[in-house]
Amino acid sequence: MIVFVLALGALVAGYFLYGGFLTRLVRPDPDRLTPAYAQGDGVDFVPMSTWRVYLIQLLNIAGLGPVFGPIMGALWGPQVFLWVVLGSIFGGAVHDFLSGVMSIRNNGAGLPDLIGHYLGRTTRHVATAFILFLMVLVGTVFVKGPAALIVALWPADKAGTLLGPSAARFLSGSVAGQSTWMWTVMGAIFLYYIAATVLPIDKLIGRVYPLFAAALLVMVAGLALRILTGHIQLPPFTLANLHPKLAPAWPIIFITVSCGAISGFHATQSPMMARCLKSERHLRVVFYGAMIAEGVIAVIWSAAASGHYGGVDGLAKALGPNLGNTSVVVHTVCTEQMGTIGGVLAVLGVVVLPITSGDTAFRVGRLIVADYLKVSQARVLNRYLIALPLFALSALINFVPFGIVWRYFGWANQTLAAVTLWAAAVFLARRGAWWWLAAIPAVFMTVMTATYILVESRANGALGLDRTVGTVIGILVGLAALGVFVWKRRSFVPEPDAPAVQARPTAAERASDQIAC
Repeated sequence: MIVFVLALGALVAGYFLYGGFLTRLVRPDPDRLTPAYAQGDGVDFVPMSTWRVYLIQLLNIAGLGPVFGPIMGALWGPQVFLWVVLGSIFGGAVHDFLSGVMSIRNNGAGLPDLIGHYLGRTTRHVATAFILFLMVLVGTVFVKGPAALIVALWPADKAGTLLGPSAARFLSGSVAGQSTWMWTVMGAIFLYYIAATVLPIDKLIGRVYPLFAAALLVMVAGLALRILTGHIQLPPFTLANLHPKLAPAWPIIFITVSCGAISGFHATQSPMMARCLKSERHLRVVFYGAMIAEGVIAVIWSAAASGHYGGVDGLAKALGPNLGNTSVVVHTVCTEQMGTIGGVLAVLGVVVLPITSGDTAFRVGRLIVADYLKVSQARVLNRYLIALPLFALSALINFVPFGIVWRYFGWANQTLAAVTLWAAAVFLARRGAWWWLAAIPAVFMTVMTATYILVESRANGALGLDRTVGTVIGILVGLAALGVFVWKRRSFVPEPDAPAVQARPTAAERASDQIAC
């Protein structure tokens, strides 16, 4: 219990102390015209109140990752708290904050353009393809995940009872190894994703996300209260590896627990919200603060899952022989800890988390293609022409087993985080700021992702090298990347911020936008 409270306290302290330090480092100017006004188009560049932007950013980044990932991470024992807390404060929040700052200082540019601007044109082309593939993977993962939870809540027989015998027989069938009911739910989620991808951001996402946030808050607050009141007894803290299959923590835990600590996906979402922010005054609360909140979610779920089952052994048994029944664990913990009504609300909170990440993943994918091809998004037809092929590709990937998709999503996610942090280091260096605040986590993420792809088994698509050999090579790759950065730094062209220009929010907007930073 003490470690749990300390973990939550450290995250809150990190927001005020380290987040405040970073904010002073980038020198936000409330008078500088933001992209929401400078490039306003009524579709993607739309000024919105800070509380809406914050909630959208939080729900965008808080998908299945800070729930499923920490549950799987809890198999290594309480040491997962260290990665979540330290990763969030010094890695993930720095990554999310600086990607948002870079975008707002570069006219709302998307991540591929930012990477190209700071790391070179060739890197931009590679990053565009890589990020687009990641967005499709994210969208696919966040179709299957919530669909599985919904099916667990309302099995085909219950759904069929409401619709009649014919519907029950149809829904109980199967196609390509999955139930017809599962395909139906995934189809419904896809329809919502299409609408969220093509409609102006303030027409659907900006309106429904506050309602989704209520379910999220119920879920988090309910489980936290159960832990703090002693209804969920937490196992004693230990740094020992408790994994039932003795899987080494390095580097697997850092791939398994990405969202909740650091995730490259977040860097694709920050520019989208940078296009809606009214003032630089709220950079910390939106970008650094949302990541800290995700870390809180990760700590709570890791503790709740392990505590509910009495420790790692009980959790592993609940996850099944392949340790993959995470949706079952989520459903069981919520319903047994919070009762029927509370459990349904809590599970719905977990369901909306991936949905609110999946829809924006496809939206970012559309924006990436549009920016790369320089296709105007003012016309609805142009949005559909770009979005529909992305959905078609995602539909095909749905035939691939979920475990394989999640594995490649995790590695691609963390690789993108490393690249983004290197771009952030260049951004700080060009401004004469403390570039090593981004370079240190960039080196760590480079070493970790390189090691993972080297030592993971060949059956999982990696090289399967000896762990020690792979780690040594990974360290050399990280040091080489740092060496290139230090050598190139001498030729960086200084990049001072653009002159401040008075923004143009109305008096009513300013009055409604007062939020503590």
